[in-house]
Amino acid sequence: MTTVFAPIVIYAIVIAGFAVTSLVLPRLVAPRKPTPAKASPYECGITPTRLPEAERFPVKFYVVAMLFIVFDIETIFLYPWAVAFRRLGLFGLGEMVVFIGLVFVAYVFVWQKGGLEWEPPSRPVRAGSVPLPADLPPEPVIPAPGPAPAEPVGVGRP
Repeated sequence: MTTVFAPIVIYAIVIAGFAVTSLVLPRLVAPRKPTPAKASPYECGITPTRLPEAERFPVKFYVVAMLFIVFDIETIFLYPWAVAFRRLGLFGLGEMVVFIGLVFVAYVFVWQKGGLEWEPPSRPVRAGSVPLPADLPPEPVIPAPGPAPAEPVGVGRP
């Protein structure tokens, strides 16, 4: 009876040994030269900064990543279906039409909600303010060229 489980036990010991070696060996062999650049957080080439509390963090990157995963999973399901298409017959075709239809409905929903738009969402304009383009700094006020205005006589003097 023990000879039946011996290969499984040996395999489990080899797996455990490989896992422990993979975790311990780099700590023993790898050089340690910490620098401020290595210790700083890195997010897509942008220095992370804390946004003001009134401004929400944009989640567009994560929405696009989730959409990619959804359509990637759809592709993963299409390959085995294409291989077994002749054996599945009309039933397999109907099931794949339903599957692709559901994914298409999800795609249309995301499209209607603006999940595929790359422009930043428009913000409501407060009364009395002039909206500026988001990527341009406000222009400085430059006085008009010409002589200085003359001071009115008798105004503000004792």
